[in-house]
Amino acid sequence: MTRMSRARVLLLNAALGPLDYRVPQGMHVEPGSIVVAPLGPRQLLGVVWEPDAMPSDAEVGDNRLRNLVTVADVAPLGAALRRLVEWTAAYYLAPPAAVLRMALASTSALEGARMVVEYRATGTVPPRLTPQRTQAMERIGDRQGLIRELATVAGVSDGVIRGLVKAGAIEAVPADIDSPYPVPDPAHAPPALSTDQRAAADRLATDVRARAFAPTLLDGVTGSGKTEVYFEAVAAAIREGRQTLVLLPEIALTEPFLQRFHARFGCEPVAWHSGLRSTQRRRAWRAIASGEALVTVGARSALFLPYRDLALIVVDEAHETSFKQEEGVHYHARDVAVMRGRFEACPVVLASATPAIETRQQVEIGRYAELKLPSRFGLAQMPAIDAIDLIATPPERGRWLSPPLVAALAETLERGDQSLLFLNRRGYAPLTLCRTCGHRFQCPNCTAWMVEHRLIRRLTCHHCGHAEPTPRVCPECRGEDTLVACGPGVERIADEVAALFPQARVAVVTSDTIWSPARAAEFVGRMDAGEIDVVVGTQLVTKGYHFPNLTLVGVVDADLGLEGGDLRAAERTFQQVRQVSGRAGRGEKPGRVFIQTHQPGARVMQALVTGDADAFYAAETDARREAGAPPFGRYAAIVVSSEDQGSALETARTIGRAAPEMDGCHVYGPAPAPLAMLRGRHRYRLLVHARRALDVQDVIREWLGALDWPSKVRVSVDVDPYSFL
Repeated sequence: MTRMSRARVLLLNAALGPLDYRVPQGMHVEPGSIVVAPLGPRQLLGVVWEPDAMPSDAEVGDNRLRNLVTVADVAPLGAALRRLVEWTAAYYLAPPAAVLRMALASTSALEGARMVVEYRATGTVPPRLTPQRTQAMERIGDRQGLIRELATVAGVSDGVIRGLVKAGAIEAVPADIDSPYPVPDPAHAPPALSTDQRAAADRLATDVRARAFAPTLLDGVTGSGKTEVYFEAVAAAIREGRQTLVLLPEIALTEPFLQRFHARFGCEPVAWHSGLRSTQRRRAWRAIASGEALVTVGARSALFLPYRDLALIVVDEAHETSFKQEEGVHYHARDVAVMRGRFEACPVVLASATPAIETRQQVEIGRYAELKLPSRFGLAQMPAIDAIDLIATPPERGRWLSPPLVAALAETLERGDQSLLFLNRRGYAPLTLCRTCGHRFQCPNCTAWMVEHRLIRRLTCHHCGHAEPTPRVCPECRGEDTLVACGPGVERIADEVAALFPQARVAVVTSDTIWSPARAAEFVGRMDAGEIDVVVGTQLVTKGYHFPNLTLVGVVDADLGLEGGDLRAAERTFQQVRQVSGRAGRGEKPGRVFIQTHQPGARVMQALVTGDADAFYAAETDARREAGAPPFGRYAAIVVSSEDQGSALETARTIGRAAPEMDGCHVYGPAPAPLAMLRGRHRYRLLVHARRALDVQDVIREWLGALDWPSKVRVSVDVDPYSFL
C-alpha cells in the first residue's frame, strides 16, 4: 500500500468540514484511521477520510499543512461504516461530524490496556451479620465488580459493601477492564420450534450464510416466538464466527432480553446502552471493533459502533417510535439499520407484531421479504378483547376504573392470577390547579403543565425535567387546601386499586421506577415469583415481557393516544393497545382484555376488538395515500428556536419568505410550535410536504444554505418527523 503523506480528516467538531493534514514520517494512516489532529491551540479527535468522498471547501498547499499528532492503536473504521456516516448525514441533513461522534462513543477505548480494582466475595462470614449484609452476600454470590455495581445488584448502599470489605467478607482484586467476553454457544439449548417457526428460522439462517443484503419483516402476533426464530439466525452467525447486532427500543427491555439470550446461548451478549459506565463502554467498544464481541444488544446508538464483521442486524419491536432520535441527529434507527445492512451486505430482520405502515409498504412493493407467524406458540391463545363504553358504563364519581373492569380485577385476584392496567401517563395527575382562583401550575421553561408525582412529592415537567416541591398553598391566591389534581396518571390509578382491593400487591412501572436494566430485572423477578398482583404501567410494559400468570389487561384510557391530530395517532394507538393486550394469556391460562373508551365505534377500536388488523391497516394506508402522507409523500420539519422570541419569529419568517416554489412541494408556516417554549427557548415550526420522488434534502439544503440568521437562533431540520410538538 502506498504511504499517505497527506490525509483528509473529519474532526469531531460539527462546525467544521474536513481538513487536510500532513502525515509525519514514520506514521502510517489509511482511510478510517482514528487520529488526533491539531486545531489552533487544541488537539481534536478525528478520522481519516477518502478525499473524493469528503470534498474540502478549500485546497491547501502541502507547505501549509500541520502534522497529525498521533494515530490510535485500534483498527480503522470500516468502509461500510464510513459510507453509513455519509448517508446518515446527507439524508437527515446533519453535520457528518455529529454522526461520526456516535461511532466514537468511547474516547477511553482509544487508549491502551488498563487495569481497575474490582471486588468479590471471599466466602468469609462477617462477625456482625445484619439483615442488609445478609441480603448483600446472598445476592452478590460469585459476582465480581465495582463497589457501586455490587451495591446495585445487592439492593443496598455503597456503605454496606465497604463495611463487608473491611470485615474481610469481600476482597479487592485487580482486573483488566478489557477482559474477554464469554463466547455464546449456538448449541447450548436449541429450542423446540413449531412448523411455522422452523420454516422462518431456516429462511433467516440461510440469509445469514448467503452474506448478502436481505431486509425481511418478521411479522408475528404477540407470543408467537419471534425472538426464538431470529435467535436461530443469530446462532448461524455465531457458527461462522461473525457478529450480530440486536437493537431494542427501550433500555428497560435489555435485562429481560439478556436473560432469554443466556438461557439460549449459555452466556450474555455484549450490552450497549446509556446506563453503562465509561469502563463498560470502553470494554464493549474495543471488543466490537476487534470482532471479539459476537453478539451485541443495545439501544439505537449501538447502530453506529465499529463492527468488524457484521453478519446480521435485528431490529426488535421495529414499529416502536422510540427508535426515532428526537435530539441532535434526527435519525430513525429502523431505517438506518436497513441502510447499514445494505452497506455491510448482510441481512436485516425487522421483528414486530404490529409493523409500521412504512414497513408494510416496503413489503408490498417487493423491497422487503416477509415471514409470518400467525399464531401463538404452544397452547397459548390470543386473548379475548372487549371495549367498555365509558359513556354507557362510566366509573363511579371520583374514580377512573369502570364497573366491568373492577369486576374483572376482583375475579382475577380471587383466582390468584396477575393483572395489568395500562395508562400512558406518568405521575399522579397531569394537571394541578387551584379550585379557588383557577391557577394552573405551568413549567417556567416550557409551555407545558407540571405533572404531580405524589410518590416523590414533586411537580415535574416531563419535557425539560424542571421539578419543584408540591406546594401546600396556592402561589396566586395563597389559599390553603385549595389545590386539586385533575385527571389520572398511573400513581392515581394505583391508589384507586389499593383503595378497592387493600389486599392486592400493586406495582407502578414507568420510566420513573424502572430506569435501569437492574431495576427491570428486579421487577421481572418479583412478577415471576408471584410477589405482584396488579401492575399499573405506561408504554414501558407494552412490549417484550412474558408473564405466564398475567391473564387480565385493562386499558384505562384508550382514547389518550388519539388526541393532538398526529399523522400516526390511530396507528400508534392500535400498535400500543395491541401490544399491551399481548401481555395477557401468554401461558396456558386464557387471557382477557378490556379497553375503556369514549369512542367504541371508532375504526381503531373496532379493529382492536375484532382483531381485524388487515382491514385497519388497509384503511389507514388508503388515507395516507390520498393525503400524500408518508410513505407515499415526504415530510420535513424546520424548527426555529431562540431564548429571544423576537429573533426566533423573525428568523422563521425570513425562512418562510424564502421558501422555494415548485411543483410537488408545499411549505406550511411558520407557526408557533405546539410546545411554543421548550427548555427556555421560544419555538416556531415550518412543515415541508413534498411528493415522494422529490429530493427534499437537496431542496432544503439549497434553501437554508442561502440564508443567514443570528448566532443565538438555532435552526434544526427533522426529516421524516415523528413528533409534531
